[in-house]
Amino acid sequence: MRIVRIDHFGDPDVLTLTEASAPRPRDGQVLVRVVASAINPVDDKTREGAIGEGAPPLPMILGWELAGIVVDSGTSELPVGERVFGMSHQLDTGRGTWADLVAMPDNALAVAPSTISLVEAATLPLPGLTAAQTLDWLDIRAGERLLVAGAAGAVGGLAVQLARARGARVDALVSRPAQVEVVRKLGAEWATTDRAALPAAAYDAVFDTFGAFVTDAVVDEGRYVSIATQAGPVPDLSHRSVRTTVNQVREDGAGLAELAKIVDAGQVKVRLDSEYSLRDVREAHERFRRGQLTGKIALVF
Repeated sequence: MRIVRIDHFGDPDVLTLTEASAPRPRDGQVLVRVVASAINPVDDKTREGAIGEGAPPLPMILGWELAGIVVDSGTSELPVGERVFGMSHQLDTGRGTWADLVAMPDNALAVAPSTISLVEAATLPLPGLTAAQTLDWLDIRAGERLLVAGAAGAVGGLAVQLARARGARVDALVSRPAQVEVVRKLGAEWATTDRAALPAAAYDAVFDTFGAFVTDAVVDEGRYVSIATQAGPVPDLSHRSVRTTVNQVREDGAGLAELAKIVDAGQVKVRLDSEYSLRDVREAHERFRRGQLTGKIALVF
């Protein structure tokens, strides 16, 4: 089978498409024939060596997401032939998804949404679970006001939509004027590029995707969460009784099943920037590095 492997860190030219033996699923695992995956910021950082000691040992297969077809269900209730999508925590497990066949824990998979293609479904697991799990920590409820900082990104855009599906009122901080209309179409009531324009103590909760640390915007006794681990901890807001954390995503098949329901209900729009074949993985990374994406970059097998 084909895999995308790196033997050392560096620019996209270190990505090698090569052959490897097919994995044999162990107890509790499902063998999936991958139809598509996607590129995430963590893949870019891992490839260039920015993760440091947190990276799996070399050589390694990159990739956190997949959508595909079950070819060996083992003891799982997922039948052979089922369309599935899933997330593998590549940094913790060393199990990359950029391979024709991946043996995944059955509790890290879910039946893929029926209203979108598997290529589109492959772009959802990592940002979708990150958004949903973070909103769970924030305990977002109907009628509450939420600020999403970095709302035009993959995680931020899904956070806006998922929060709206929960009945929250959502405002957005974005980096470029062109993104204002983008996030409004996703459901944000108001959006700005100017941190100084954010109202003080106006939000029950803040979802910070990039380390903006706009802590003045949250109300006393509110909640503030960042997913930007590289930016460090959220400033201490205990003097205002504000709960804070830096949230990290975890594998969660049940969470993906809930996400699939929301997608099939038409409450989430999938945003694709571009599609690349697996043999063009280097060009796909170059596109990722240029930035100003309008959605996720999919890798099609």
